[in-house]
Amino acid sequence: MASKHLTILAAALAFAGCTPIVSEHGYIPPAQELARLQIGVDTRDTVAEAVGRPSTSGVTEGDWYYVASTRRTFGPFAPRITAREVVAITYDDAGRLANVERFGLREGRVVALSRRVTQSTVRRPGFLSQLLTSVGRLQAGDFLAD
Repeated sequence: MASKHLTILAAALAFAGCTPIVSEHGYIPPAQELARLQIGVDTRDTVAEAVGRPSTSGVTEGDWYYVASTRRTFGPFAPRITAREVVAITYDDAGRLANVERFGLREGRVVALSRRVTQSTVRRPGFLSQLLTSVGRLQAGDFLAD
């Protein structure tokens, strides 16, 4: 009986000693830097100079996507995404800045957090949904051939 109590006490102490680990992944340009961008004036080069190049860009249209996630891990439990944001920067046919949009993920749905647009790019919500929900789930094995 004493060993059972000792085991329970050891487990309780182990869990009490666990602190959540919060980690940030990705990069979202600060709102002040995004506010300095001029729609219809800035180009890809001036945007890259002002806020840096993203790690993700659109495959067909050449749009830029900045993605950031906050992940919380507690003890032996699986990590949990607590926040995710995407800044979508799109360009017109002349290569000038057309839209700057900020999206977040709330309760599994894509939510527009802010927009400075000439026309909305939300006609592709499926892509943003996939981007917001899949980042962080990829593993090295997903890219290796069997």
